[in-house]
Amino acid sequence: MEYVTLNNGMKMPQLGLGTYNMPGDEAAAKAVCTALQSGYRLIDTAHAYMVERGVGQGIKESGVPREEIFLTSKVWPTEFGEGKTLAAIDKMLARLQTEYLDLLLIHQPFGDVVGAWKDMEKAVAQGKVRAIGLSNFEKYNYDKVMAAAAIKPALLQVECHPYSQQRVMRQKIAPEDMALECWYPLGGRGEGGIDILCADPVIRSIADAHGKTPVQVILRWHIQEGFVAIPGSLNPEHIRENIDVFDFALTAEEMESIRALDKASRFFVAFESFSYEQSEAMLLSRALPD
Repeated sequence: MEYVTLNNGMKMPQLGLGTYNMPGDEAAAKAVCTALQSGYRLIDTAHAYMVERGVGQGIKESGVPREEIFLTSKVWPTEFGEGKTLAAIDKMLARLQTEYLDLLLIHQPFGDVVGAWKDMEKAVAQGKVRAIGLSNFEKYNYDKVMAAAAIKPALLQVECHPYSQQRVMRQKIAPEDMALECWYPLGGRGEGGIDILCADPVIRSIADAHGKTPVQVILRWHIQEGFVAIPGSLNPEHIRENIDVFDFALTAEEMESIRALDKASRFFVAFESFSYEQSEAMLLSRALPD
């Protein structure tokens, strides 16, 4: 495993398992257990994914000591607000069957983000959370949180991959020494379920040169760029394949050829047609069960 050092001194694995879109606790538990037994030490989840109980169970079933695992979760906009977010964190810890989180993120930039941040800072002081950060803050409320923060965010999690390399946000977070964590690190799918990035001729050519898969080349690119990547999978073979990226390195020329693929083009565009007010209203209307 390779690591990034967060701005609070913590070391964070650069490759982990994402649990977005996993179909329930049982599936999540199996995937998490497989990942941890295959060498993963970073697990990313969220209250909104509705699999935190499964994640906690998978950690226990893996036999890997909790202190060796970097566990991340995220609070949802309906849980934002002073007093409210602290209560949500306690419920989160109970669902995950853990006494602390290594990293807690504000999941979306809507609602009382400042109130949420203040409670997250209190959770750090109480030892319930070791580091705090932001998710999906490319367009809204980044500066608002930064202005109010006594503890600066350790990390920003956003969609990032060779076709959308987040150059603007990388420049913006650099002065704070914030890490960048990438969801959808392998991109999305096109017509017929084809994995678009994996079909890219540049990536396929590099994969052939190294005797690796296109997925492994993309993940290796993330690691050498200094990012944290959290591909998700339920398939044990794919989970093990995704972590088999530490026995080769891309050349400087190969890194540049992948950087040249940047189109600033996202795959997840569900909220792009809505205004801030519309997006906020939709998310605040979606209360999550405990």
